[in-house]
Amino acid sequence: MRHLTTLFTVLLPVSLVSIGCGSTNTPTGPTEPAPVQVTETFSGTLTVNGGRTHTFAVDRAGTVTAQLTTLSDGAATVGLSLGTWNGVACQVVIANDAAVLSSGITGTAQATGQFCVRLYDVGALTAAVDYSVDVTHF
Repeated sequence: MRHLTTLFTVLLPVSLVSIGCGSTNTPTGPTEPAPVQVTETFSGTLTVNGGRTHTFAVDRAGTVTAQLTTLSDGAATVGLSLGTWNGVACQVVIANDAAVLSSGITGTAQATGQFCVRLYDVGALTAAVDYSVDVTHF
């Protein structure tokens, strides 16, 4: 009986290991979820000689766009820019100093972080204008 117990003690672990080794499935790693595009709408009033800055957080590197969707004076020309937010000011990276209704700018966020969109009078406003700008990012 002792010989049978020793044989069982040796064969049981060997058989369990061989059961686990018989798989032909290739292990795969976890898949990363698809990036989700976010659109944020910012609005306000831009005064003569004024500027307005709106901040937003980018959670994933990728394309960032800003499009001027509303201007209460459809013939107005304003400045529209995208940049990085340092906690105090918007450091402009890309700008359009002749933006009109439906104008847009596109840039690339190389990393996650705080970014900003800025609208400003380029010297062309004669009265305050209400605006909306859509910012799309990941």
